[in-house]
Amino acid sequence: MPKFQVLKTQLINAPIDKVYENVSDLNHWTSWSPWLICEPEATTKVADNNKSYSWEGKRVGSGEMKITEAEVNQSVNYDLTFLKPWKSEAKVRFEVEEKDGGTEVRWYMDSKLPFFMFWMKKMMVAFLGMDFQRGLNLLKDYTELGEIQSELEFVGERSYPGCQYIAIKTDTTMARVGTDMEADFTKLWEAIGGQKDLVAGEPFSIYHKFDMVKEQVSYTCGVPVSSYPDSLPSGVFTDNMEPMKIYTLRHIGPYIHLGNAWTTMQMMMRNKEFRAVKGIHPFETYANAPGEVDEKELITDINFAVK
Repeated sequence: MPKFQVLKTQLINAPIDKVYENVSDLNHWTSWSPWLICEPEATTKVADNNKSYSWEGKRVGSGEMKITEAEVNQSVNYDLTFLKPWKSEAKVRFEVEEKDGGTEVRWYMDSKLPFFMFWMKKMMVAFLGMDFQRGLNLLKDYTELGEIQSELEFVGERSYPGCQYIAIKTDTTMARVGTDMEADFTKLWEAIGGQKDLVAGEPFSIYHKFDMVKEQVSYTCGVPVSSYPDSLPSGVFTDNMEPMKIYTLRHIGPYIHLGNAWTTMQMMMRNKEFRAVKGIHPFETYANAPGEVDEKELITDINFAVK
């Protein structure tokens, strides 16, 4: 059977004993799990000794995790068993080490796929790696701040009125998407100049492609306008978005946590909680912007066109 390993690391600005407690006491795990945040209604049960817990939900499936070995302020090993949507087992390990005035966390998982699923190995590593990174970002919040600054609000189905807009299309890497998108929106605002009365809606980003294995992203940044500016700089074009029915999941918090909303939408789509329209790419809309409000108050709507 094809074996694979996932490894992600995070530096947390907190004492090693506090970080160790949050990865070794499963009462804490339920507060920062990158999967449970996607399904608040999922049920969990932590054993009286805090060394094992089980979960069950429509989106997250079901399973259990047990601590098998632990060295205080060094490492903790788990046996992980998935029961639904399919049966599998994995070995999980957390290592903690003092570094740069804080604590470095290393999160490992070793598992294997059925032979006939060998073609999914790279994809599995990529998607689980994304989940692990989401989890470590949440663990960092939980440990440093005492709270998770990532809130999901299930807005549901509604109508999007459509718009005409000015835009920039960019192909980039996942590591650079934040930097490139900031530069694109800066260029769009410069194209509008001081004509704020031209803005006719919330700015947005349409995601054409996410390649998790190659870590590549293709997107279009757009600003709705009531009329087009007289002249546009090179690379800026005009287009329009038709009215449509959408399903919206609202994320409240820093952009670094937006993966929680996107992962939840993918889970919901696989679970047939809504029927996405093929050929219409999902898009984010931004109700406010960095600099206007504190990061924890940023509001981003993830929208999928639905039937």
